[in-house]
Amino acid sequence: MSHIYCPSLTEYSRRKTIEVSIGDVPMGAHHPIRVQSMTTVDTMDTQGSVNQCIRMIDAGCEYVRITAPSIKEAQNLQHIKDELRKKGYKTPLVADIHFTPNAAELAARIVEKIRINPGNYADKKRFENIAYTDASYFSELQRIRDKFLPLVRICKEYGTAMRIGTNHGSLSDRIMSRYGDSPLGMVESALEFLKICEDEQFYNIVISMKSSNTQVMVQAYRLLVSRLQKDGFKPYPLHLGVTEAGEAEDGRIKSAVGIGTLLEDGLGDTVRVSLTEEPEFEIPVAKDLIDRYTHRATHKPIKPIEFSPFSPFEYNKRQTHEVLNLGANHVPRVIADYSKYDWNRAKYGGKEALKSIGHHYFELTDKWNMSDLGADYLYTASNPAPFMLPNGLKEIIDYNVWIHLSEKLHKFPFLDATENTENYTSIDTEALFLKINYKTLTPLFYQFLKQNKNVVLILETKNLHGMAALRRLFVYLIENNMTNPVIISRKYNQLSENQLQLFSATDIGGLLIDGLGDGVWLENDYTELDFDKCNQAIKVNNLTSFGILQAARTRMSKTEYISCPSCGRTLFDLQETTAMIRKRTDHLKGLKIGIMGCIVNGPGEMADADFGYVGVGKDRIALYKGKDIVKKSVPADKALDELIDIIKENGQWVDAEV
Repeated sequence: MSHIYCPSLTEYSRRKTIEVSIGDVPMGAHHPIRVQSMTTVDTMDTQGSVNQCIRMIDAGCEYVRITAPSIKEAQNLQHIKDELRKKGYKTPLVADIHFTPNAAELAARIVEKIRINPGNYADKKRFENIAYTDASYFSELQRIRDKFLPLVRICKEYGTAMRIGTNHGSLSDRIMSRYGDSPLGMVESALEFLKICEDEQFYNIVISMKSSNTQVMVQAYRLLVSRLQKDGFKPYPLHLGVTEAGEAEDGRIKSAVGIGTLLEDGLGDTVRVSLTEEPEFEIPVAKDLIDRYTHRATHKPIKPIEFSPFSPFEYNKRQTHEVLNLGANHVPRVIADYSKYDWNRAKYGGKEALKSIGHHYFELTDKWNMSDLGADYLYTASNPAPFMLPNGLKEIIDYNVWIHLSEKLHKFPFLDATENTENYTSIDTEALFLKINYKTLTPLFYQFLKQNKNVVLILETKNLHGMAALRRLFVYLIENNMTNPVIISRKYNQLSENQLQLFSATDIGGLLIDGLGDGVWLENDYTELDFDKCNQAIKVNNLTSFGILQAARTRMSKTEYISCPSCGRTLFDLQETTAMIRKRTDHLKGLKIGIMGCIVNGPGEMADADFGYVGVGKDRIALYKGKDIVKKSVPADKALDELIDIIKENGQWVDAEV
């Protein structure tokens, strides 16, 4: 399949788009990738909104979005704008609209940009399956056109930009009935509105395809770009974002997997990172993601991929055979790097060291306990662990040390085939771990792999365009019908914890989303750190690895919270409530809980959450199982207990270990 969604799969190049005018800060074309965020203060609180806008702008926010759920909020946008202008702030304002065309039409006369959601602007979302005939379907389209045209004409008259922002969770019943809950449905929903705009010769448009599911989000953006090219639309700029990413490291990693994957291929003209935190904290995260590409075009050349052997529009795991517990139908594994670790500094003969990677030793009982975030393999190089490892944990050791071991149970050799390939063909072992690069992949090496099914490949690159370079190596393997399991290895030089999460989630997550990779080997060099910081670095590497696998939807090892970033519509303190729910439920491995501040970000926006907690009024909560409401108006002080009761009733509750 030809890659028709980006300029190149191997050479970094920004997608060329038209320029969109948004106040004094244009987007697209040759302009830098812009940073934006959204206020969380009630829009009717003029001074509170102004103060928050200023904090966001001072942090580097280039567009400020404010919700306008009704006429009164739309009217108050003028007061907020006037106050900001008096204080010397000229940053463009964006009105966020759901359900209310009359509010949109008013706001479009005030602010520099308007955001509408095709799923609920003029269409219907009642979670109903309706069998539309062609006639009834297009009759609905005509009704939508009539509702939408006034806004288009106002935007054109006032020079107001528009974002057509499709959300995976709020596709209309009409779209769902024809296209399902899919990336294709998201794209079709946006294109319907885009066609109306183009019929009116209105082109000052930005488009987004947001989802809390990173696989769906990435596929939808790629499909959108492909359809714009194929169907003859103008190349509109893209607004990138993962909806309801969550908080703390989980929110950052999930955002980087989705947003970073697209940035790697040159897609994206503005970024909003949606965290359940104060909006000014989103700005540095977005900037860290964007700034990686300032000099990316100078990377070393990578051989082009003329045709992609995998579809960029759907998830299919690369076909592999089984070696140990790697490849085939196994989940991706996590390798922890202890190659430079000082075992003598750790208690209990070194056993305490494994606490950093989820394996806890109890001296009193001489027993081990593994958490859900327990690493699967250790790499110890020439520095083997001086004790018997807990059951299930395997050790990878440099060949020249491994060969002299008297006991090799659960211990396997490692060779760097990029430096030394002598004698590795004669090694008798259940599994051989080989580090390779593109120079290794010769016809002779392919022949060796065909004859030795016990080889696990470790892909590593020093190319600045790392994700693309590793993707190219996978393509070489697929083109030559090699089915050996592959570990994705990324090594960084003492990045900050925040940058490690963002950069590794981009580099590794972008491959996992396309079904590439059977394991993760992450190292943030800790050689110059003191002993305690060394343990912390190993712990962060491990947590980040599991976080990437979870965010890419390839290994679920902890509870996932699909929590919105809050806005002026929110009916309770999202940060406090999310923390409260997390405290009671974070032991429910693999369960997805949606936490939404209002009905706009309610059952639809939760998309594939198993259970939902949605604000429906002051101190009133609606509780959901999937997209079905179970309890409509529960007092907030009782809502968490009742949510837990619903989880128990559905047989998905387990008690936390004490």
